Amino acid sequence: MTEGKIVKISGPLVIAEGMREANMFDVVRVGENRLIGEIIEMHGDRASIQVYEETAGLGRGDRVVTTGAPLSVELGPGLVTNIFDGIERPLERMRLLTGSNITRGVDLPALDRDKKWHFHATAAAGAEVTAGDIVGYVDETEALRHQIMVPVGVEGTLEFVLTGEYTVEEKIGTVIGKDGTRTDLHLMQKWPVRVSRPYQSKLPPQIPMITGQRIIDTLFPIAMGGTACVPGPFGSGKTVVQHQLAKWSNVDLVVYIGCGERGNEMTDVLREFPEITDPRTGKSLMERTILIANTSDMPVAAREASIYTGITIAEYFRDMGLRVAVIADSTSRWAEALREMSGRLEEMPGDEGYPAYLTSRLAQFYERAGQVVCKGKDGRIGALSAIGAVSPAGGDISEPVTQATLRIVKVFWGLDASLAYRRHFPAINWLNSYSLYRDRLEDWYSKEINDGWNGMVAEITRILQAEAELDEIVKLVGVDALSSEDRLTLEIARSIREDYLQQNAFEDTDSFSSLEKQYAMGSLIFYFRKEALEALQRGADIEAIAGLPVREQIGRAKSVPEGETAAVYAEIRSEIDRQLAGLVRV
Repeated sequence: MTEGKIVKISGPLVIAEGMREANMFDVVRVGENRLIGEIIEMHGDRASIQVYEETAGLGRGDRVVTTGAPLSVELGPGLVTNIFDGIERPLERMRLLTGSNITRGVDLPALDRDKKWHFHATAAAGAEVTAGDIVGYVDETEALRHQIMVPVGVEGTLEFVLTGEYTVEEKIGTVIGKDGTRTDLHLMQKWPVRVSRPYQSKLPPQIPMITGQRIIDTLFPIAMGGTACVPGPFGSGKTVVQHQLAKWSNVDLVVYIGCGERGNEMTDVLREFPEITDPRTGKSLMERTILIANTSDMPVAAREASIYTGITIAEYFRDMGLRVAVIADSTSRWAEALREMSGRLEEMPGDEGYPAYLTSRLAQFYERAGQVVCKGKDGRIGALSAIGAVSPAGGDISEPVTQATLRIVKVFWGLDASLAYRRHFPAINWLNSYSLYRDRLEDWYSKEINDGWNGMVAEITRILQAEAELDEIVKLVGVDALSSEDRLTLEIARSIREDYLQQNAFEDTDSFSSLEKQYAMGSLIFYFRKEALEALQRGADIEAIAGLPVREQIGRAKSVPEGETAAVYAEIRSEIDRQLAGLVRV
């Protein structure tokens, strides 16, 4: 333990001298209130410390004491359904202790030390174990089984492990190493947040993360274990998109990080998620959700730590063989925290004042995503998908945070304010968004959904691009100058935009679409197109085709419940045939 004295205070930055024996990234206690801080720079015996709490009241000469350990998180039963701040302090228990406003210096452990969990041992005494091997489990919620693993760095013979009721600190077993050392096993383990957890090997993207959002799953899919960003201006629906991903994605656990955004957005999450029924389990969505809240009115330094806290917790559950999604809202606010701390450290600024190491820090976050073979002898596979919102000032995606993010991630869902103003949600612009996973996932879609899936996607893309080109002609010479086939293309493009890509998050039957329903909807639109082309060739009028009543039925098809699509869509196909046949007779 090293003790020093404060010599300078600049907002959340405190400089202390007499800290020569301290280490980079050590956690320290600052002042009489023992505020939590972290050493981020060393010069001789002077340490620059970012304090994760309000520094008002500190003065020169106040004590700074190191804990001798880096900023770490507690990992064990009790994480799921909980809400933590940026350095993993449990906000609900803090509220009960200090009231609605967080009192400075309060330091509660992340995991409840008094609660007993029923542990089921699955390993037997005498078994040879290594890091990552599962020795038992705790049913943390009805939706999630929490596997208890041998900690990293532990290897040997399992002396004993016993089923029973335990707190997170009580001994559940012992491992005897080859050199005779004894290591006690507990339900809880700790891990430094700035160090990624190890795994055996990383796998290439193989399967999609199914979100139930048609524009994402069809045109811009993200692979399980992939990376994506959602940039967009204020009011374009970033938070709605991220809420939809958290609600409907086919992952086992969601870690939602509210990083520097408005407090009312986190309030909406806290109010909505407990009331939402998880379609996979029938239970509350909170039973597979962990919330990290470091909103804009909380200390700026803790905003930087919250990203690492969230992804470290996600890696822990990934190591159990689970599919985990980390949703960060937003990395722009995190980057602003980096910029503020960099300025106070008097570092040389980069583009727009951001530190020169912005890109490397973003890469360190996103590169912790992936589908991996976990530690342990059973070869289980876990996946961690990272999705970050970006909030560029004025919607300018040429700014440094967005551009640095786009160089790293493989999926770009570009939100468009003009679409949002037209009430088209999700407001993802289909002309400038992209997914580098789409080609890799084509085989999976062909085998698991339908041989025609990839052809349908290619045709949707072609028609939307053709619409953009035809719109330029229409602006110049008017729609009457187009051929009947081109006018039909515009009608089909409008149907794709309004009937397929547009989705209502507040309508139960439309908020989520299975891949099977998505293919059926797309096939219905293209069936109408094929029959309409034939009708045009037999002399039907394009105006009459565009005004057919069945067009409205196609538009309402997205609201058909999942189990009724086959019958209802068959009726609509029959109605298409009947109404087009009537036009040709005339």
